[in-house]
Amino acid sequence: MAHYLIKGQVYAASEARLQAALAAVYGSSERPRCLCVTGGIEMYVAQHGQFVIKRMPQTGRLHHAACPSFEPEPGSSGLGELLGGAIIEHAPGEVEIRTDFPLERRGGRGVLRAEPGEEPASVNAPRRRMSLRALLHFLYDRAGFNRWYPAMDGRRSQAVLRHYLLVAADGVTRKGERLRDRLFIPGQFKVSEAQEIAGRRRQQLAMMCSPDGDQQFKMAILIGQFSAVEASGYGCQVIVKHMPNAPLHIEEKTWQADVRAFGSTLQAPDADLEHKPRVLMAALIHAKREHVYQIHALTLMLVSQQWLPLEELHELPLIERIVQEGRSFLKPLRFDAKSWAVFPNVLLLDTGSRPTPLHVASPFMSEKERAAKDRAAKDSGDATWLWRTEFAMPPLPQGGALSQGRQIAC
Repeated sequence: MAHYLIKGQVYAASEARLQAALAAVYGSSERPRCLCVTGGIEMYVAQHGQFVIKRMPQTGRLHHAACPSFEPEPGSSGLGELLGGAIIEHAPGEVEIRTDFPLERRGGRGVLRAEPGEEPASVNAPRRRMSLRALLHFLYDRAGFNRWYPAMDGRRSQAVLRHYLLVAADGVTRKGERLRDRLFIPGQFKVSEAQEIAGRRRQQLAMMCSPDGDQQFKMAILIGQFSAVEASGYGCQVIVKHMPNAPLHIEEKTWQADVRAFGSTLQAPDADLEHKPRVLMAALIHAKREHVYQIHALTLMLVSQQWLPLEELHELPLIERIVQEGRSFLKPLRFDAKSWAVFPNVLLLDTGSRPTPLHVASPFMSEKERAAKDRAAKDSGDATWLWRTEFAMPPLPQGGALSQGRQIAC
């Protein structure tokens, strides 16, 4: 259980009186200190309905591995490649992102950055920008859904995922606009409330039907669970769970390209496994006409039954075993890294002050990726844990089970 020092008094994260203490310092120069290590680490207070304690930028690695505020070294995931370029933290709670995709359309096409043949006014070094996949990973990491503590068991659902992904978008801007204003995540669908739900959805997506000067139409970022794809007279229709009465249209050639890119992900829910993974989708959508939604681009990500992210299906048995044994861990995400094999598949958080990396190698990985995984495991040092999935899984490193939950992601 996390403990904080506020105005000379120590508060446990679960104490009811903590809210009053946080209210007393909210907006002031006085900051709480997390007591996970000797001397404590300075935090800041944000408000998302209630007051929440968050870590200061670039301090995550200073926390104890078992602390909910711990963040591994940037190089342990694809996040490190984007910090300072595609992701810029200007101040606590203020993050600017730069994307490699447009969020406006003109005349039925994505807005171009420059007209063909147009000479730039100046030539600058290219800035790093994030893809749609990296944006999904960024929100997932920021919401804490790539973490697991035993106390989270039975407390994760689509509704909880939606809530914390929207909270994760707070304080994030793109080209001066709030990311949350472009983010749409369908709420829980109930047949008895279908009309009310549809009305709220149309209201939220109405901004796509309102041109913003020079016939520029806005696009939205939709995040939802992929359910199915069906043929239609106008290409294909993608069905998203919790919005079954509002299919997303996609051109057939675009969908075929997506099948080639995400074939293994789309097939994973049919694998011979007791607990089937889910497929989470992030899509750029626009209004083809009034209240008819078209997919401009999409990305897919496998997640476990607990909504934990998976890079590939062969990670799932390890994730399930760690959950079953009541362990605490973090799943590093790829973002836009060229290779995911160079990162640990899992970081155990209950083995000491520093995390313990776990590596998984599958015979279905390419020779290049397997070699990269072998090097990454070797670089972990004497405590290397590597499971080659063609053999039985070795025992997990010993550690004490923790019963911590994270305040921003149950």
